[in-house]
Amino acid sequence: MRGSSLGKLFSITSFGESHGEALGAVIDGVPAGLMFSLQDLQYQLDRRAPGNIKGTTSRKEPDTAEVLSGIFKQKTMGTPIAVIIRNTDQRSKDYDKIKTDPRPGHADQTYNDKYGIRDHRGGGRSSGRETVSRVIGGYFAGLIIKNIRVRAYIREMGPFHFQEKLPHLNADLGPYSFPDLTEIKNIEKYLIDLKKNGESVGGRISIQVDDCPKGLGEPAFDKLKADLAKGLMSIGAVVSFSYGLGEEFAEISGKEASSSRLNFGGIEGGISNGDPLFLTITLKPTSTVGDKAKEGRHDPCILPRAIPVAEAMVKIILADHFLRQNAYQY
Repeated sequence: MRGSSLGKLFSITSFGESHGEALGAVIDGVPAGLMFSLQDLQYQLDRRAPGNIKGTTSRKEPDTAEVLSGIFKQKTMGTPIAVIIRNTDQRSKDYDKIKTDPRPGHADQTYNDKYGIRDHRGGGRSSGRETVSRVIGGYFAGLIIKNIRVRAYIREMGPFHFQEKLPHLNADLGPYSFPDLTEIKNIEKYLIDLKKNGESVGGRISIQVDDCPKGLGEPAFDKLKADLAKGLMSIGAVVSFSYGLGEEFAEISGKEASSSRLNFGGIEGGISNGDPLFLTITLKPTSTVGDKAKEGRHDPCILPRAIPVAEAMVKIILADHFLRQNAYQY
């Protein structure tokens, strides 16, 4: 399928469907000689895996990574790296009711209109399960930008709000990646109640990037902000992207906007300026609601499991621009 690859010097190609045999990614552009840890890759996949967070989908998948190529003696070889995740807990009959009843806000109807065929089981290619490929890519991107720290957290979800920008984040943000750890039990109850009532909710995720070097990003069409927007907006549930003060710029004066360089989220003229990057994405409520949600295995809120996906997409974009910037120095 066209549109399943991203990146120039560091690239990822995603493949697979929610209820097919497997999903995975082919990663190209990883330099040779970088140390690979299957345990660390698996840790990232476990953060996103279904069935591990209370109040989310009941589908239980081990998401065990199988490395097919590109690794030898625990080091990258400089050749394409292929990793697959096998599906083991499909219950396709749970999706029979949406076979002829498309969900508003989902890709059910648009896939039919575009291709004349779709895999309705779990959403097929448009399923959130596709994001395992992105997490795989993010792990390998992290090997390239190992000195850059990327952390995502839930900023808004239903009645829960955390408005502090560029916070000092705890090492462990808990199962829901919400900085106020006193809210864990309340969030758990909130999500369980949503699921019980066949309801869903969206929200906002912020991503903070520390120690990002200067000079990442290209003039005009390949600005860092543009590529970050593309990467993050390509996540299925994401409906908006901003950086720095974002939409708040429309409500303040030029003097206020220029009062601190931090207002620009680490990007000026589309190029990183060495300050921390501050990005925010908005995610829509899960499209499967009502009786369809009660009968199937769906997330009432995708935000907790989207955290490692958002981090991965930022790493992928930064790794690509990092390699491009270093190429100019030769």
